[in-house]
Amino acid sequence: MEHIVIIGNGIAGITAARHIRKRSDFSITVISGESEHFYSRTALMYLYMGHMEYKHLKPYEDHFWNKNRIDLIYDWVTDVEFQNQTIQLKEGQPIQYDKLIIATGSTWRKAGWSGENLSGVTGMYGLQDLEAIEKATAGIQKAVVVGGGLIGVELAEMLHSRGIQVSLLVRDDGYWRGVLPTQEAGLIGRHLIKHGIDLRLKTSVSQVLGNEQGRVKAVLTQAGEEIACQFVGVTIGVQPNIGWIRNSDLATERGILVDEYLRTNLPNVYAIGDCVQHQNPPAGRPAVEQVWYTGRQQGLCVAKTICGEHTSYQPGVWFNSAKFFDIEYQIYGTVPANPTAEFDSFYWQNKEKTSALRLVWRKDNQAFVGLNLLGIRYRQEICEGWIKTKTPIPEVINQLERANFDPEFHKKYEEEIREKFVRKTGYEVAIPKKKKWYAFF
Repeated sequence: MEHIVIIGNGIAGITAARHIRKRSDFSITVISGESEHFYSRTALMYLYMGHMEYKHLKPYEDHFWNKNRIDLIYDWVTDVEFQNQTIQLKEGQPIQYDKLIIATGSTWRKAGWSGENLSGVTGMYGLQDLEAIEKATAGIQKAVVVGGGLIGVELAEMLHSRGIQVSLLVRDDGYWRGVLPTQEAGLIGRHLIKHGIDLRLKTSVSQVLGNEQGRVKAVLTQAGEEIACQFVGVTIGVQPNIGWIRNSDLATERGILVDEYLRTNLPNVYAIGDCVQHQNPPAGRPAVEQVWYTGRQQGLCVAKTICGEHTSYQPGVWFNSAKFFDIEYQIYGTVPANPTAEFDSFYWQNKEKTSALRLVWRKDNQAFVGLNLLGIRYRQEICEGWIKTKTPIPEVINQLERANFDPEFHKKYEEEIREKFVRKTGYEVAIPKKKKWYAFF
């Protein structure tokens, strides 16, 4: 019986294990030194905020693993001897594999500042990082979070929930401007300030300053300003967790190099999830793509391939979601952060500036290519359908109500959006007939 070993128990590795078990009788071993069981990494913030207990982060009951004959080893991998297909562990005995799946995820990226290794300076990615944050923020009054992305806002909200004053330093002229267009970035920036975050744009760190005890006491900006704090959160991005394997025969660049079937350059070795770099990325996708749902898709693909159903990685329409305090965010398809010659776009926001929508389409044929949503929920299958079928933008405008799945008594904005779209673009749009409501007594 073949022995499949998976290094890493995140969403990519566990999805692979589950689907290999569904399709085979192979022996399956999952190794992780981070946690004994798979947990929801995206929910870590709620553990810190007191909304959840650790047991709530586990999507599967503890008996799930024995029931499905998936062996879990709680240990760190120190080396892989690829020639004799052997894995060396920090504490346990060596393990032989027939096929190996590397799914070791990401680590938070360091900036290289002087003072970055002081006590009270840490990033946020996994369980050990959360434990370090918990320890470093006990009893403090002031924190600095550096980085204008999703993890930075999560960490700012976490700290704010405990009454800690937070300065969020963003080097660009707007929050997450590498991803969000100007209007969306402005809306979120104002929302963060409204919630008590000291948002500082066009601000970069030059040095972290410490006290005599070796603990952070302030950050020094490149403009020469000193911002006092007792904690610094480094959230300038993540990088593939491959340092432990970089000096081996495995081909790596930014991540572990894989082909369209997620195979590495070595026989019987695959890699999936955040640690991967695609040699030939799918059209319109980056070579390194560190998103929850793509890790899950890769886990499914590699499971099918290992079980004899050779399946290439085809991620489909780009999708992502997040939450900025109480504003939910969704993106489907292509939404450039800055105007391009290829696309037109239409932006709407409500008068309270808490909800917004951006639609993007091709100039040459009016084909719909993507949308941003803030404070409004649209159905993924409908948005993806519009993109896949290249639905003309006027037809998308006609069908907006089909996509909305906000709760029943939430305010709906589609009629207002449609009227503004017609005024701004001049496109002719058929107005959907309103439903008639009847009362029976």
